[in-house]
Amino acid sequence: MSEQLSQWQVQPTIEPPEWLIKEVRRHAPDLSGNYAAQLLWQRGIRDAEQLPGFLNPNLYKPASAFEFGIEMRWAVERLQQARSRAEIVAIWGDFDADGITATSVLWDGLGQFFTKNSQLIYYIPNRLTESHGLNRQGIDLLASQGCKLIVTCDTGSTNISEIEYARSLGIDTIVTDHHTLPDERPPVTAIINPRYLSVEHPLYHLSGVAVAYKLIEALYETLPDIPNQPLDGLLDLVAIGLIADLVQLSGDCRYLAQRGIERLQLQSKTQNSKSQINRPGVAKLLELCQRSGDRPTDISFGLGPRINAVSRIQGDASFCVELLTSQDEKRCEELAYDAELANSRRKSLQKDVVQQVKVKIAQLDLSTTSVIVLVDEQWPAGVLGLVAGQVAQEYGRPTILLSTDDPQDAEESKIPFPGRGPELAKSKIALARGSARSVNGIDLYKLVKDQAHLLHRFGGHPMAAGLSIPVENVPLFAQAINQQVKQLNVNTGLPVVQADIVCKVRELGKDLFRELKLLEPCGMGNPAPKILIQNCWFDNIWNRNSQDFKGRKVQYIKTELEIWDDSADIGFPGIWWGHYKDEVPADCRCDAIAELDFNTYKKRYEIRLIAVKPSAQSEFGISSTQLDWILDWRAETPEADYSVLMIKECPSSWDELQMWFRRAIAANQKLAIAYPPPEINSPTEIWQQLIGIAKYLARTGSSATLAQLHEKLGISDRALRMGLQALSHLGFEVTSNLSEVHTEELTIQNSRCDKSPSLETHNSPHPSQFLAAVREEQFIRQYFYQVPLSTLQAMTHQTIASEV
Repeated sequence: MSEQLSQWQVQPTIEPPEWLIKEVRRHAPDLSGNYAAQLLWQRGIRDAEQLPGFLNPNLYKPASAFEFGIEMRWAVERLQQARSRAEIVAIWGDFDADGITATSVLWDGLGQFFTKNSQLIYYIPNRLTESHGLNRQGIDLLASQGCKLIVTCDTGSTNISEIEYARSLGIDTIVTDHHTLPDERPPVTAIINPRYLSVEHPLYHLSGVAVAYKLIEALYETLPDIPNQPLDGLLDLVAIGLIADLVQLSGDCRYLAQRGIERLQLQSKTQNSKSQINRPGVAKLLELCQRSGDRPTDISFGLGPRINAVSRIQGDASFCVELLTSQDEKRCEELAYDAELANSRRKSLQKDVVQQVKVKIAQLDLSTTSVIVLVDEQWPAGVLGLVAGQVAQEYGRPTILLSTDDPQDAEESKIPFPGRGPELAKSKIALARGSARSVNGIDLYKLVKDQAHLLHRFGGHPMAAGLSIPVENVPLFAQAINQQVKQLNVNTGLPVVQADIVCKVRELGKDLFRELKLLEPCGMGNPAPKILIQNCWFDNIWNRNSQDFKGRKVQYIKTELEIWDDSADIGFPGIWWGHYKDEVPADCRCDAIAELDFNTYKKRYEIRLIAVKPSAQSEFGISSTQLDWILDWRAETPEADYSVLMIKECPSSWDELQMWFRRAIAANQKLAIAYPPPEINSPTEIWQQLIGIAKYLARTGSSATLAQLHEKLGISDRALRMGLQALSHLGFEVTSNLSEVHTEELTIQNSRCDKSPSLETHNSPHPSQFLAAVREEQFIRQYFYQVPLSTLQAMTHQTIASEV
């Protein structure tokens, strides 16, 4: 149940100023412009001078590559020197979509100045054996090939020791990167990293591929007579990396993504017209994922996952550079099929690992867990980042998933370990490697960095990080990082789903799609608009496994459906990825949050369902007076008020809340929810308390009422009875009797007179159902303390309707 709960936030409907609507209409004369203007205003895009450049890239003035200052000039000078000396230059890339496209941009861009495969080579680390960043093994390989200059992309900022090692071999380094900076400038020839700029700078949010592009732009500007290919021919690659890497699409990031998508869609058009193909590999990937290349979602749901899947499944993603840059159509087709098969395998693995992670999460006490940290020796490391992101969103908590190495692959460590003597400080130890993903704006990179003394390696962003850690340090790490998040006093446990605009089913379609498309490309900082559709229902619901390009089933579910409401005479098609049809409410009114999309393959507009919950309205109709029956006093400390019915303790179920609603209706009183935040104790501690009470009652021959036990333990009747049943496994006999005042009293005897239950018995598996019930109750109580008033009003109406 906990994974299905979420907190909904709906942006208030506002009337944007007339000038903003007119400006939108100027760019789209045949549209109303109202929804686009409303979204622009909500997102703070209100500057009349900047708005034209936001909506139309032709009106935007991009920043110069030389705004990176002296570092860019040093980089260009060193590359010119390498060219004049005929030195061998190596591109050191990364294996994700941003790193692969950045390597491809440098391969094609620097390839205008250096002869490929003789003066210019590239190196992509293996995801499964080398991890991110520079390493000595790769540097040795490049040195053996005569390399004198390494140009990194999407990596390198914090690889201080590796850069020094390369320098000791006579190799200079130019770093182009966008990841977190070290405390001091690394010993490099030049470092081009937008994090040295101010947060307000239009280049600040560039991803790795965009920084690489800026280096090529500077070279083109410095040596304009040398290149044979236009600079903007690289922009399709830039768009793929930018959008796949989930950076904030503002300033030059947005501009480059807009320009890149313009170039990208030409790949599909030229493929369809059978004319000369600039990037046959990109065209084939678009064909396989049934996309046209004109939407950012064609990258985030199409190209990006396929490029990322290669390293996740195979480890070595070097061939992806050839896939993106080669002009050999037959070779590109072979490589595109390899990427497609890797993505199919990735989907199945991801689904399997998600299920395994949820089994482990069910054994956690989520009421005391702020960060989910799990480790398993069987998990494939390549999909852990994807699964961690999915789990973080679903459970509303930062998530770190780790896979342990084979003991034979253990590394020599110089990390200090608590409890070890100095003679073991350099012994070989097994590592756990994995990925971390954040949620709710929590800076996960800082949290991980603060525990660097326990780690082997780490790197990343505030919302995503990769790390390796000695297996024996994992419990300490999990405990420390949980304590850190608790001290931050941030909300965890309830994922937030936000809706931007409210629409009717009849409004879904081409015009609304075109209006919302004015905000594209969407991404971090400018998310795809979420539409709230109220009082709707679903029909023609069915699900199936996805299929790969050869028609083989992939264990990854999507449900197809139609959404209806009273505004339209026909349903509107939609899909819900990763869900079975039984999860779609049938035969009842709902509220739904969805994104509007265009299905290139089926040539139709459709919704992509995000979340569903019981509707706040129904066919019975509901008066504003009835809606006002429920009052939200949770943030107050109210005095006794006999004019209303007050709930002073968090409910533990919807049934309990419905009972209060019925009492309010029967008494014709308003209902005030006036409960304080629930006090949450560890379920294990509650179990120990229950055992202590049982031992006391058995020893003294006393009795206790159920009400007394409820108050003492703070749990419901259902959980308490499960706990009493679990006591029988410890040798206690529980007898229930009705007192003279019809109160249920309990007497407890210990049938094992020879000995008391041991501590080992306390931790036996018998109370697992009791512990799970307590955890669930605690989660629900937390939910009821934070649940929006609109959801409670919906429940009020359902109760009223049931009495009609």
